[in-house]
Amino acid sequence: MTLPTLLVVDDEKNTREALKKLLATEFDICIAPAVHEAQEYIQQQYFQAILTDLRLGGHQSGLDIVALAIQKHIPCIVMTAFGDVDTAVDAMKNGAFDFVTKPINLQRLKITLRQAVANKNDSYSQNVNVLPASFESRVIFSEHSPFKRTMEYATKIADSNANVLLFGETGTGKEILAQTIHQSSKRRDHLLVTVHCASLSSTLLESELFGHEKGAFTGATARHMGRFEVADRGTLFLDEIGEIDGNIQVKLLRFLETRTFERVGGTESIHVSLRIIAATHRNLLQMVQRKTFREDLYYRLNVIELKVPPLRERCDDIPLLFHHYIGIFCQENAIPVPKISPQIIEKLTHYPWPGNIRELRNTCESIIALLPKNQDEITVNDLGEKFS
Repeated sequence: MTLPTLLVVDDEKNTREALKKLLATEFDICIAPAVHEAQEYIQQQYFQAILTDLRLGGHQSGLDIVALAIQKHIPCIVMTAFGDVDTAVDAMKNGAFDFVTKPINLQRLKITLRQAVANKNDSYSQNVNVLPASFESRVIFSEHSPFKRTMEYATKIADSNANVLLFGETGTGKEILAQTIHQSSKRRDHLLVTVHCASLSSTLLESELFGHEKGAFTGATARHMGRFEVADRGTLFLDEIGEIDGNIQVKLLRFLETRTFERVGGTESIHVSLRIIAATHRNLLQMVQRKTFREDLYYRLNVIELKVPPLRERCDDIPLLFHHYIGIFCQENAIPVPKISPQIIEKLTHYPWPGNIRELRNTCESIIALLPKNQDEITVNDLGEKFS
């Protein structure tokens, strides 16, 4: 199996080598000691994520790496000392994917990197904490698309502070709706912070959301700022909210009632102002009936409900999305965009797409990866067996 590619930028040799060794089982790693070497690597190679120190010695700054990463549409994670957290938050405002504080919690770093790579490969859009300038150009739908009507409704309710609950199958574009709501709201000058609830254990999720104090548990060697604090005055997007356990449900409910929380291991009540957008592919009402999801939390989250239609109900969008992703992968592989036979479009529009946009994107990537050199047209023969 091919490992995802990762560029690590740090001016301390021991740190570079340690990270390369610790992450080698999950990533194909390239290391750089300074900005100019990193910039050369980024221009010459394809990376699925970048991990850079904020301070790189002398007058060099990891923010220069962040700027180039955004230009190249690569998620970039910033490493920083706790005293530079404000600068790291500013980096997120400028487009960094996330930040981690030193000393590095390896487990949390791996989770963050996995999320970055997954979002680089995710459907429909990259999951960045602040929308890039090209955001609108990636919102693709036809004039008759049910998704367009959903998007229009999302912009109408954007300026409300009411919490929003998004329902839809996996891979349908719930995250792009969250981004649309945030970008269209009065909170757009602040952060849109995303937490993938399903990818974290209950203990890690609690620390990720609410933060923790030094010494709160084994390995907590410094205070950690949670996502609630980072998202203050902005928007917090809780993806796959149906996966959180009862303990987190109680704490989330308390926050929604009081707008305050305590860090893990702390006693200070912290107040923040943010809007919560939650998303799920599960039937939360059934979970309420089965007593696996709190009814009071459900109604606190579901002030405004939006349903995201599956791709099989958006047949008019399929040709647009197919052309879009073929173009993206041709650009990434530095090859001319081939012609697309009409027979392919017919096959695609009659396929049920159980994996929705994510499956369509993966199909396009596979086609371009396997396309013979000098072939100037994509035909039905280039589709996989499931389309036959």
